[in-house]
Amino acid sequence: MGRLQQTLSNVSDDTGRDNGRVGIVGGSVAYPNQPALAGRAALRTGSDHVRAFVPEPIYEVVAGHSPNLLVDHHGRESFADDAVERALEVAEWADAVVIGPGLVDADPDAVCEAVDRIETPTVVDALAIEPALEADLSNVILTPSGSEDDPIYEAYGSLEAFSEETGAVVTLTGGVDEIVAEGDRIENETGTSAMTVAGTGDTMAGITASLLGQGTDRREAAELGAWILGKTGELATAAYGPGVVATDVIERIPKAIR
Repeated sequence: MGRLQQTLSNVSDDTGRDNGRVGIVGGSVAYPNQPALAGRAALRTGSDHVRAFVPEPIYEVVAGHSPNLLVDHHGRESFADDAVERALEVAEWADAVVIGPGLVDADPDAVCEAVDRIETPTVVDALAIEPALEADLSNVILTPSGSEDDPIYEAYGSLEAFSEETGAVVTLTGGVDEIVAEGDRIENETGTSAMTVAGTGDTMAGITASLLGQGTDRREAAELGAWILGKTGELATAAYGPGVVATDVIERIPKAIR
């Protein structure tokens, strides 16, 4: 943990530097708030700019979350092949990308193509994980929770084999978070049972992407992202008990980092 604490100190103390841009591709009519939660988490982790790229019907919902979020839309109800080029433009603007929060009913081929072509360090979350398994994952952190890792096990047998064969890093959230990179498995025990509340996975994705955008390498971003999320959850639980919601966690990110 000492190495990560030094990394965290570097992240929080270097106030004169450029803290990077995060692009977020996600959202759907059924799940309009997820990209906004990821974006707010990235901002609270220190990113200078966050741009969400969402379906047109939820544009106003996402934009209304915070005046600090930049928001654009691709004119459709779900992510499809004609939105890929615009997503790549967002990725070129950004220092790190999140793809997946709330991305229901997306065209799997379009998701795979976007992940495969994005050269910026990327966090692949939630329903984007399965279609992304056919893409180049050498610059990717995957953040599955619950059964979202099932396709990985079905295709590769274990997270260790998956990480070795693809170069991907995995942050598997649960009672004890597990970070898998280059065949190694590391555990993170920060957090509370209240962290099962909806939106904490999106929060994890935003925190991790912010760390990537600030120049942290993928393995350390995954480890540190899990630690920060757990610590913010502990702070929020101390304040609210079992009534914690994702925004309570997000608002405590700066205190956890300090």
